[in-house]
Amino acid sequence: MRIPVLGLLVVALATTPAGAAAPPPEVPLAQQPTYADLADLALAAPVVAGVTITDAARLKGEAAAGVPAGRVRFYVEAQVQALIRGRDGLPGFVRYLVDMDLDARNRAPKLKKARAIVLAQAVPGRPGELRLTTRDAQLPWTEPLERQLRAILTEANGPTPPPRITGINGAFHVPGSLPGESETQIFLATTGGRPVSLSILRRPGETPRWAVATGEMVDEAAAPPARDTLLWYGLACFLPPALPAASTRELSDADAAAARDDYQLVRSGLGPCARNYQS
Repeated sequence: MRIPVLGLLVVALATTPAGAAAPPPEVPLAQQPTYADLADLALAAPVVAGVTITDAARLKGEAAAGVPAGRVRFYVEAQVQALIRGRDGLPGFVRYLVDMDLDARNRAPKLKKARAIVLAQAVPGRPGELRLTTRDAQLPWTEPLERQLRAILTEANGPTPPPRITGINGAFHVPGSLPGESETQIFLATTGGRPVSLSILRRPGETPRWAVATGEMVDEAAAPPARDTLLWYGLACFLPPALPAASTRELSDADAAAARDDYQLVRSGLGPCARNYQS
């Protein structure tokens, strides 16, 4: 493969893939992307595409400057199989650089004929040239992976996507008329100022219930968000670990303590925002 002089960034040539696509490699569980990883990658990438790699050349020397130990850099040419996201479309072939981990035997992976999903941005003025958004933005293609990325982007581009959570505006707590009865509401800060609130209701002899509302009114049907949705992601991954002191400064000490306990009930109900990728 002849590598064009591009400043060693990314793009494609009209090369026809030879033979069938290689099966996706086995990925250890600890290296598989979580929902939060995929949401991080997909929401940040203007271009998401399924590709079959037609050629891959390992780069060395100055062309691989800055590659971390245990990784190798490839110049990749690939045929586009599916455009999952891309306002301006893509040509049939693309090219890009990608850094890949060495295997357990310290060998470079074999990329030719492999199917992958790339999350990238187009290089202005260079049709077909892509720049991956992060070091982890080429993923081994699988049908479940493509399906989950499509679901994330469909929800993100729907008529009413959940707003991005940026913090907590305030909270209040009201004890009920019976011992053990109370209600807490926590108002969240969001991009664009769209209203999102958490409500926690405690009644004697019942399991505490909490819900999230994405409007001015707390609907009776409000419930916790389904796991692995963008609303869950926004809450689990971007809420602070504890209720900020500023959000309860107008409450009595007892009410502030109760609101903090109720906030932890929500955090526990959401579960951890697990990530396997750090980039």
